[in-house]
Amino acid sequence: ELEDLGGFHVGTVQLTAARDVNLSTCAVSLGGKLVRNEVNIVLGQGASATLNGLYVASGTQHIDNRTFVDHAEPNGTSFELYKGILDGRASGVFNGKILVRQPAQKTDAKQTNKNLILSKEAVINTKPELRIFADDVRCTHGATIGQIDREAIFYLTSRGIGEREARELLTLAFARDILDRVRLEPLRAWLDARLWEKFHGYGG
Repeated sequence: ELEDLGGFHVGTVQLTAARDVNLSTCAVSLGGKLVRNEVNIVLGQGASATLNGLYVASGTQHIDNRTFVDHAEPNGTSFELYKGILDGRASGVFNGKILVRQPAQKTDAKQTNKNLILSKEAVINTKPELRIFADDVRCTHGATIGQIDREAIFYLTSRGIGEREARELLTLAFARDILDRVRLEPLRAWLDARLWEKFHGYGG
């Protein structure tokens, strides 16, 4: 999603995975003044889902990501990783929900949300949520909010890299964890170029 910075974007993806189906999604949000993305997935017996997401907001952008994974049958697996980068007075929301129904024994689910805050004014609200009604499952969730590692900046600058460039490189490395999961190489390269354009000057 690369809307004009004055634009509004609202999108919903609704997926149902039948028995033993493997599916994956990757949502990348860079543009738009107000963005809301929803991904809703229902997993059948033995089905698996991988959800990757990256949202990058600056200025006064607001990006809202909501995910819902419904483990309806036994032996399902889900892995979810969403990462956010916020600068300026941007704001973001991550609301991720995993539901494990009573029949869905042997479910294995993991949900992670990681955020990098580049300014004092940027705000992120993160709410990972588990609702488990089965007793033989392995489910974890977690969220982190942090800033660029000062020691990493020092390491790079001590080797002749300017501080501004060091911040850009570290920010891009944080994002590339998601980009590297994009399977189509031309799309991955295009996203990498767009991210570099957006990151240029971050944290200066």
